[in-house]
Amino acid sequence: MKMKKTIGLSLFTLVFSSLTHASALQSYKSNFVVSNYAKTQYPIVFVHGFGLGFNRIGTDRVGLDYWYQIPQDLSRNGARVFSAELSAVGSNEIRGEQLLQQIDEVLALTGKSKVNLIGHSQGGPTIQYIEAIAPQKAASLTAIAGAMKGTPVFVNAAKTPLIEPFIHAFGTVLGYAMNLVTANRYSVEIQDALDAMNPEHMLAFNAKYGSNAIPKDCQSQGQKRTSNGIYHYSWMGNRQATNPLDVIESTVVSLGGTFLKGEANDGALPLCSGRYGQIIRQDYHHNHFDEVNQFFGILSPFAQDPIGLYRQHANRLKLQGL
Repeated sequence: MKMKKTIGLSLFTLVFSSLTHASALQSYKSNFVVSNYAKTQYPIVFVHGFGLGFNRIGTDRVGLDYWYQIPQDLSRNGARVFSAELSAVGSNEIRGEQLLQQIDEVLALTGKSKVNLIGHSQGGPTIQYIEAIAPQKAASLTAIAGAMKGTPVFVNAAKTPLIEPFIHAFGTVLGYAMNLVTANRYSVEIQDALDAMNPEHMLAFNAKYGSNAIPKDCQSQGQKRTSNGIYHYSWMGNRQATNPLDVIESTVVSLGGTFLKGEANDGALPLCSGRYGQIIRQDYHHNHFDEVNQFFGILSPFAQDPIGLYRQHANRLKLQGL
């Protein structure tokens, strides 16, 4: 009986291990290349946002990427692509330090001197931290619905009775769950994570780590190329519920949108907060999840193809010599 239990436990461990990815850095390399359309001079590194802190769940053959099918497409079109895996629930500074280590790994693997960083949601201020502390390692920063000035969604939601403890409990559970499925051991600091998205706290963060790519107000443009030679870009959607078949996503972004009190938003972030560098567009038919082609590419029938947008952006970086 003891032998059977031991064998069973070993099989469970083997299966569970096959469903996780222990490496914090995910490399995407296609077995075939169809074009050089997205072949940038410097490698591209994707940086996820708050909560869903993973780059890939599953095996190389079967799994779910945070950036669903996007890195694979860029790789098939000539790009050298990586995605970072950071604390799901933590401060911008902690996540930034984790990212810096993975950037150094990318530079060592590729022999390049810089990377092109693309961050979604909290990934926006996370990559901004890199520009502040290691500008020589960044060729460009692109914020996809980047929380460059934070979002009041959690602040406003916490004003509703019983919502604040729920946010803390749910965020903590989510953080540990992400550690479990990714086999990481990152600290889970829900209050630090909420502060990192709080507009008032972001004022102090930007005073210390910001750049001229962040516009002064909601009518201004940030600088495309700052004095340190780094290029900056951004885009986002302005929709909430986009497809009735995607019940979970639609529920989350619709609820988030209600706590933004009428501000134009993507269900999680005000459009004003996402303004950064050269603003490509802020009116895509996407919500906060559609912007990274989640979940499993379920979009509105009227939505622009997210994969195509990233492919086009890689070509934009290529033509800029980045």
